[in-house]
Amino acid sequence: MTGQGHTHGHTEDHTAGRPGVPAGGRGHAHGHGQGHGHGRGHHHHHGERIDAALEGSAEGLRTLWFSFAVLAATTAVQAVIAALSGSVALLGDTVHNATDALTALPLALAFVLGRRAATRRYTYGFGRAEDLAGVLVVLVIAASAAFAGYEAVRRLLDPQDITHLPAVAAAGLVGFAGNEWVARARIRTGRRIGSAALVADGLHARTDGFTSLAVLLGAGGAALGWRYADPLVGLVITGAILLVLRGAAREIWHRLMDAVDPALVDTAEHALADVEGVRAVGAVRMRWIGHTLRAETSLEVDPGLTVVEAHAVAVAAEHALLHAVPRLAGATVHIDHAGTAGQDPHAALDHHFAR
Repeated sequence: MTGQGHTHGHTEDHTAGRPGVPAGGRGHAHGHGQGHGHGRGHHHHHGERIDAALEGSAEGLRTLWFSFAVLAATTAVQAVIAALSGSVALLGDTVHNATDALTALPLALAFVLGRRAATRRYTYGFGRAEDLAGVLVVLVIAASAAFAGYEAVRRLLDPQDITHLPAVAAAGLVGFAGNEWVARARIRTGRRIGSAALVADGLHARTDGFTSLAVLLGAGGAALGWRYADPLVGLVITGAILLVLRGAAREIWHRLMDAVDPALVDTAEHALADVEGVRAVGAVRMRWIGHTLRAETSLEVDPGLTVVEAHAVAVAAEHALLHAVPRLAGATVHIDHAGTAGQDPHAALDHHFAR
């Protein structure tokens, strides 16, 4: 959709003022949005928005492959020491880190899929693949918590001696360092590009790092002759994993339910209210698609404006949103007016919502 083809037909969300709809506007999304194609010197050209989204995906992929390499090396070191020492705790941590390394694969697939162009079936593109990958990451965190808890209880019931304690302790430090390095990279990149799935995977890596520290503490307790040290610390770490699981699951739930930070809505409303020609701002809706935002809004203007003048107000409104709202890829702006006295300009739609 390029050029001047702005289809001001009633396409979606004609529900304002009815039960369950936010007050403040009718929300008539009249096709004015990402497909403007303002290529004649306009700074926010549609192609530039696509380039920014693709760059975000490319940055996410680089972080994922870096994470995979670091965790694969960490797992290899721990596997050798686990085989020599016979430490069940270290073996569990090794399996845990291997699993964490493998979570990079569905996320990488989601980033690659998210770069595909929109189709007539997937009209918003494939960015939601990241959220599906995030669900898988949450399930992996849950499985890790279950495994850690099981191992801790099993070792409480059947304590085992650990050999090569210095090597086991060193392996625990290696596991912590590798996971924390990966966690910081994933969380930093995920927040920068707006990927909830990548942030969740970074939190998962951080919990794995604490699990590795449990191996270190358990080895220290064993060196002091306390055989129950390792399983007790393992139970504490299981609780920490469950707390992180709660936060990661909440983040992914918000994305799946199209939740956004209310502060973003406030920012958008203030930016729209300051646009010249806007008399009132209607409902503002936003949703994440992958790691970019889409917005919809309706604006009340002077009914005496020409089509060209009203269109200029819509363009200025979208321009203001692109500057004010981080990670916004485009906005659908509907131009509305109050109508003459005693008349509702949307009365023809009312029978569609009668109960």
